[in-house]
Amino acid sequence: IVPARYSHPEWALQLGLPLDDYWPFLTSMFLHGSWLHFVGNMWCLWLFGDNVEDRMGHIRYLFFYLLCGLVAGLIHFVFNQSSTVPTIGASGAIAGIMGAYFVMFPTARVITLVPIFFLPYFIEIPAVFYLGIWFLTQITSGLFSLIAPASGGIAWWAHIGGFVCGIILLPVFRKRPQRYRAYYSDEVFPMRFFFYR
Repeated sequence: IVPARYSHPEWALQLGLPLDDYWPFLTSMFLHGSWLHFVGNMWCLWLFGDNVEDRMGHIRYLFFYLLCGLVAGLIHFVFNQSSTVPTIGASGAIAGIMGAYFVMFPTARVITLVPIFFLPYFIEIPAVFYLGIWFLTQITSGLFSLIAPASGGIAWWAHIGGFVCGIILLPVFRKRPQRYRAYYSDEVFPMRFFFYR
């Protein structure tokens, strides 16, 4: 997604970009800038996605994921309309999954690696706190990016939009309440507080 392509048509025409092509809002979710980018996103998707998928069912989960990704892309466009920096990655959609997890599994324990004085410590943090802190970092960084726009990096507003979208859309995609076993996510490392879109 290149926001300026849609907000500055004269610029897009100079580069030979068609103005009526909106496929990037979908296809960008399946592209990544590096193997580290890809593995980081898939790690987060694996940590939080399997439990959400189990609650929704495969088909609902697929459409939920894609819709959160589309909304994340639109929110990124709204807050970065003049940006000429291409945006790729799945983390907007994954943020939607994290939003759903935030609501459905607030008491699940997330085993988190926390370095203290260069020594690794593993502690269990309730998902509601872990994801709440993560979301606050996205909002803080997103607001700061409006004051001092960067030339590249992280699509903060895509994360924010995806997370909120996941919370809002959850009642639509969630199955009727049933009896479920308790869920626990796997290890989550501190770098997962910040992941590229």
